Amino acid sequence: MICKNCGFEIKDENIKFCPACGAPTSPESQVNDPNLVVTNGKNPILAAILSFFIVGLGQIYLGLTKKGIILFIAAVVSGILTLFIIGWILWLIVWGYAIYDAYNSANKMNMGVGVQDTIDFNDL
Repeated sequence: MICKNCGFEIKDENIKFCPACGAPTSPESQVNDPNLVVTNGKNPILAAILSFFIVGLGQIYLGLTKKGIILFIAAVVSGILTLFIIGWILWLIVWGYAIYDAYNSANKMNMGVGVQDTIDFNDL
C-alpha cells in the first residue's frame, strides 16, 4: 500500500496512519477525528492567492476557520510589531506560512487526506 499523502510504501495493511507523515491510510481512520477537514474540489492556487492578499483567508476558503483566524491574528500582531524590526520578520514568516499552508492543505484535501484545523509545524 502506498500513502496518498507522501508516497511512502506501507508494508502492513492494518496500519491506520502513515508512519512517515501521519496521514490516515483509510477513510475509516479519518471519521473518528472531528478536527479533520476533508473536502474535494478546492482550488489550491485560489487558496494561496486568497492568503497572499489577506493572511488566513485561504484557510477560511478551505473550511479551516480556526487556523485562518489564528493566522490572521498572528499577522495583525506582527503588523503591530513592525514598529520594531522584529515585526517585519515575523510578518513575512506568518504571511509566507499562510500561503504555503493554504496551497498544501488544498492539495491534501483534494487527495482525500484529512487536514487538521490547527497549526502544525511538523508539516513543514
